[in-house]
Amino acid sequence: MPIAKICCAGILLTFPAGNRAMAQTNVVVVRPKAIQDVLVNPGMGITTFQRFNGQEPNPPLKWSEVGPVTKLPQAATKPDFPDTSVAYCRWYWNVLEPEPGRFHWEIVDLALEEARAHGQTLAIRLMPYSNQDPLPEWYRNSGARRANKLTDKDGEIWQPDFSDPLYLKYWGELVAEAGKRYDGNPYLDSVDISSAGYWGEGWSPYMPAFPYQKALIDIWLEAFPRTILLMNFDEQQALTYGTQHGAGWRLDCLGDMRTSSTSPYFPAEMLEIYPQQVVRAGIQDVWQHNPVSLETCYTVAGWKERGYDLDYILEQALRWHVSTVNIKSAPVPSEWRSQFDTFQKKIGYRFNLRRLEYAKVVNPGSMMPVHMWWLNQGVAPIYKEFTVAMQLKSSQAAAAIPVPVDIRKWLPGDAVFDGTLFVPQNLPEGNYDVRVGILDPRTGQPAIRLAVEGRQPDGWYAMGSLTVKAK
Repeated sequence: MPIAKICCAGILLTFPAGNRAMAQTNVVVVRPKAIQDVLVNPGMGITTFQRFNGQEPNPPLKWSEVGPVTKLPQAATKPDFPDTSVAYCRWYWNVLEPEPGRFHWEIVDLALEEARAHGQTLAIRLMPYSNQDPLPEWYRNSGARRANKLTDKDGEIWQPDFSDPLYLKYWGELVAEAGKRYDGNPYLDSVDISSAGYWGEGWSPYMPAFPYQKALIDIWLEAFPRTILLMNFDEQQALTYGTQHGAGWRLDCLGDMRTSSTSPYFPAEMLEIYPQQVVRAGIQDVWQHNPVSLETCYTVAGWKERGYDLDYILEQALRWHVSTVNIKSAPVPSEWRSQFDTFQKKIGYRFNLRRLEYAKVVNPGSMMPVHMWWLNQGVAPIYKEFTVAMQLKSSQAAAAIPVPVDIRKWLPGDAVFDGTLFVPQNLPEGNYDVRVGILDPRTGQPAIRLAVEGRQPDGWYAMGSLTVKAK
């Protein structure tokens, strides 16, 4: 199949012969052909959960909240699960700090190494406790206040008083140490703002007044100023505060299609709470600058077992401009695979180079006119910095020329670059292939798959050719 349609503009008959007409004959126009593949790209898509690419998925209806602490084996055969660019892991406080001030950061270090080895970045959450995983014993014996009594209905669980200064002190120390070690790590995708309630989801029968919630949010803002943070959804005032201070947002029960609930702490989410809270919290436009991440209630197979409306769930996720989705590393039912493939082509960003125009002959040390028309076919921008580049490559030399655009500003829809690029002074004369790529600043190599034909083994996209000729 042809890589792209290439044509040279002819002489405009209305122009007199001379430089202007010659300039028209010196133009190459490329219209790359779009593809419909599911693209695995940085910072978006389905995520793995508590494991990494190529490792055994969970059963269809079960998962574990216990994060990996050792290296996990690869599956014997290719798993029935999409390849992904993000691994999402979370660990309990009692695992990371079993004794006061003794942190097991080697657990998170290993997860970062494993993510890199599997072609992923790592998203994390530190969790204080759950209904099955207690707070560290040393904390419970520290003199910290307990919010419930043994004789209460939930008395078997030691519930912390989140307004206790000792909770802020000790949990804050864990968060601060994590920030010192990991903030700004280029392989850390994002960090959840997690402080209160089971799994750190930000809800509890014992939620403190907002000033205490604010303090527990601020420790994350202070510890991770260079890292994408995600604010948990449940407490409206906290959600507004966190997102107003630069966090994206996430929720933990995508797909809960119940129409009623008898539990004040587990309401009907999709048809009652979530869509309205987005508006009431004022977070409708957060996605334009910071990501939205969603996690399934149950698993996708659990939705099917309950007879939930898949189209409604996926359409709502797209309306929220979702970038990443944690489906608990459980397989998608075969009957729903096609709908999920379509969904994956829409979430996050999807860059299609619609048209490229450049000069057919260029001079070393000169400015070369370039025009690019891009289309973001996804529902969100990209949130980390990458470099659009145009490469001139021959058998003797190659030059990657950065294009001065900030692709983080490419919201869904069209983006145009009309400008000039500098042809390196020392580029030898000759014929050059013209290639386009979006480069990872960590490596200087192409890192983003485009929704067009022409991708070559090294990740660059072939666009045509030009001639470098000295004046």
